[in-house]
Amino acid sequence: MQSLMSTPVCEHSVRIRGKEGLHFRPAQLLAQLALTFQSEIEIVHNELTVDGKSIMHMLTLGAHQGDEVRLIARGADAPEAIAALVRLVESNFDPQQIASRDGAAREPS
Repeated sequence: MQSLMSTPVCEHSVRIRGKEGLHFRPAQLLAQLALTFQSEIEIVHNELTVDGKSIMHMLTLGAHQGDEVRLIARGADAPEAIAALVRLVESNFDPQQIASRDGAAREPS
């Protein structure tokens, strides 16, 4: 049994590339992907930390094009979660990054 002291924590900083920043659609895609992981996901921007599984919380960050955000995952699948979230942000929020997540989440029709 894994203790809380040994719970994996992974983090990675990424830049928002889209000209509209972290608006509704990218926040929706981030939350949709984050929800496929068991780990707790947080996003940090300018000292504000929010739940990475909540679209509304992410929208409060006010992250614009060129801003850096830090992605943090805590839990057994933290390394996989961070890798997938980084790929999504670095792809400029390409929905294929979600569809390719082992079929766990799909692009809404």
